[in-house]
Amino acid sequence: MGERGVGGKPTDGPVSRYINRRLSNPITRFIVRHNIDVTPNQMSILSAFIGMLSLPLYILNNPVLAGILVQVSSVLDGVDGELARARNIVSRRGGFLDACLDRYTDFIILAGASLYTLQKYGGILTYVSILLALAGSILVSYIHARGEKDLGIHPATIGVFPNIASRDVRLFIIFLGSIIDQLLYTLLILGVITNIYFIVKILETYGEAKDCS
Repeated sequence: MGERGVGGKPTDGPVSRYINRRLSNPITRFIVRHNIDVTPNQMSILSAFIGMLSLPLYILNNPVLAGILVQVSSVLDGVDGELARARNIVSRRGGFLDACLDRYTDFIILAGASLYTLQKYGGILTYVSILLALAGSILVSYIHARGEKDLGIHPATIGVFPNIASRDVRLFIIFLGSIIDQLLYTLLILGVITNIYFIVKILETYGEAKDCS
């Protein structure tokens, strides 16, 4: 079977485009070339499982290993779609499962990082950072989904504001913050950029939709 369709998507964030795809593409090509019996849905589940394993590691005060698992999960999250495109088995059910697993995994990862930060620091800044990061992560995913469904526009692909809050970027920021053990500031940065992105993209997407009406 050929390797047609192995590659990125127009909605890829910068981390996916320049880092993750360089790792996920060879994995996908290896699976296709050797006709390994693994489905895109199984890869989605594996990616989610690895991401969720970060939770107990954060609780056990091992942010470095937790962060590595977060980034491994992010890389493998690209394999499911690549595999579906390469084998020409893209399906709405598969996309639905992947999106649901991604949201749940995001919450588990942020919960782990938040619990670790609360144990280590506490205080009002910690609570504010956690709330902003959780809200921003949900809102970015929400505006992307609603933009596509309601307006036929993916907010990441329009406007002048860069795609600085996509899932790949958010997980990479958590990965870096975990490696250097600075999760308080990591959550604060996440909270700021995701909420700014959400507000700006509301305006850009609404403006683009008016032009298309």
